[in-house]
Amino acid sequence: MKAAILIYDDVEPIDLATFGVLSMARRVAPQISVFTVAERRGVIELASGLKVLADHSYADAPDADVLIVTGGAGWQKQVQTPATLEYIRKCSAKVSLVGVCTGGMILAAAGVLDGRSATTKQEVIGAEVSPLQLMRERHPAIRAMDARLVDCGTVVTGGGVTLCIDVTLYILERFLGSEVARETARIMEYTAALAANDARLPTIIQ
Repeated sequence: MKAAILIYDDVEPIDLATFGVLSMARRVAPQISVFTVAERRGVIELASGLKVLADHSYADAPDADVLIVTGGAGWQKQVQTPATLEYIRKCSAKVSLVGVCTGGMILAAAGVLDGRSATTKQEVIGAEVSPLQLMRERHPAIRAMDARLVDCGTVVTGGGVTLCIDVTLYILERFLGSEVARETARIMEYTAALAANDARLPTIIQ
């Protein structure tokens, strides 16, 4: 399985737990590969100043089996960035799409969730508006669900922040089987948290 992780300025660093899960999974299934992609290749400044390198730009990114779109405060700019939306639309014709946290809002803006069920980050602080509420208001063609994750076949969306770990484990199961996902969760010492999240929030498969 080859995974591309889409990043941009002001991604929340915890959303790169997606990369971390796949890194751990390589101990179980060494055939996994992963790269980062952004509008431009090179340094991307995440929220709170953490800098990471995008391996590829949209123009030179290789093919992948799955594109994981991350979340963070920068999503509000990305939903208005034509290059990002066009790259997602282009990928949608040939790869599985995954939106973690407010990455689901970027998928929504690209139009790839229209006519489908989906979820995104729900919990906020202070005067912030819940992205799940915004999804309902801005994208009436999407059935916005209160869920841990929503699987619509070629598109999977997940809830907020650390639920990106659950979603990445779910994708591992989809592509490589339940044993790879279970063993990855075990060596991450995440088995109990996975079960607790599953009991707390529904997983919707359509």
